[in-house]
Amino acid sequence: MESNRPRELGTGLFVFLGFAALLFLATQTTDLDEYAGDEGYRVTARFEDVAGLKVRSQVTMSGVNIGRVERIEFDNERLDAVVTLRVNSQFNRIPDDSDASILTAGLLGSKYVGIGAGGSDTWLTEGSELQITQSAVVLEQLIGKFLFSKAEEGDTTASPSVDE
Repeated sequence: MESNRPRELGTGLFVFLGFAALLFLATQTTDLDEYAGDEGYRVTARFEDVAGLKVRSQVTMSGVNIGRVERIEFDNERLDAVVTLRVNSQFNRIPDDSDASILTAGLLGSKYVGIGAGGSDTWLTEGSELQITQSAVVLEQLIGKFLFSKAEEGDTTASPSVDE
């Protein structure tokens, strides 16, 4: 009778290496130091639609991660979303007339907040509010508008002209 010991050891080693690879990927793709600490300052921005934006989403400027989304709330009086951003303290020279947009990483990727630099000589500080914002582009709404416009184009049937 053959011994199953080498096969069992091989299977066990394969499973162990699979778990080790998953652990390695998890540590390489997760930036845990970004979640820790209360350093930095808070800035708020108001959006009509935050579709898909989540707490701990990145805040970027010129493609560089400068902070995280700390809180998302609904304002019952103004009927919009108030997003609180935590900006790392080393980025303390962001003009106060900068704009904030909700962007998508890739075609169907996660949402994040992108800040575009303004031209002011005064900087964002604790409690500042970004006045110029652009809400998230919702793919379903764009597809719906496109299909609706195509349906309208196809619905305009011209009556045949009769030349006599």
